[in-house]
Amino acid sequence: MDRAVKGLVTGRYGWIVFTSTNAVRAVREKFTELGLDARAFAGVKVACVGQQTADAVREFGIVPELVPSGDQSSEGLLADFPPYDDVFDPIDRVLLPRADIATETLAAGLKERGWEIDDVTAYRTVRAAPPPAAVREAIKGGGFDAVCFTSSSTVRNLVGIAGKPHARTVVSVIGPATAASATEFGLRVDVQPETAAVGPLVDALAEFAQARRAEAEAGESK
Repeated sequence: MDRAVKGLVTGRYGWIVFTSTNAVRAVREKFTELGLDARAFAGVKVACVGQQTADAVREFGIVPELVPSGDQSSEGLLADFPPYDDVFDPIDRVLLPRADIATETLAAGLKERGWEIDDVTAYRTVRAAPPPAAVREAIKGGGFDAVCFTSSSTVRNLVGIAGKPHARTVVSVIGPATAASATEFGLRVDVQPETAAVGPLVDALAEFAQARRAEAEAGESK
């Protein structure tokens, strides 16, 4: 990370791609540690995987050049990311600061478009300690009405430390990658917002609950 951030200052990169708000936070913390500010991004184009990440970048005083127009995911970003052009792009290198457990989809796609990638671990995802026995039993026994997964790692970690939620628990996921992880672990995905962000996830879950309540009330009135 030290070398990567210093590379931003020296003009090593044409682009920096942020895949999460955590990645933005990690870079900001490194900037603070090294006595830098947003001026270090001068001449570097910024891409963000979604609006929530873009908002975090704007809080840093930077307006991103690229946010996906379609799916807010690695695939959506790749669909809009320009291929490297040796005439219009004087620098062919992209900085990709991300989690240690991130998938290779984005890096591989950028390489296919002709870019050189510096794939740097900006932060590490650490599994939490298991919850108390009563909470684990409630998760597996249907004691919770719903579960909200905000990333693929939250799916893996919850199943790893507490087991799979009961079949009657409503499963809500933030986006397509998280949905794929939930399906991989044998979970039924009930709720997925159109926009991959926490606010839309909460709204989608509330709408799902309202619809289910209306169905139950309609059934009782028959």
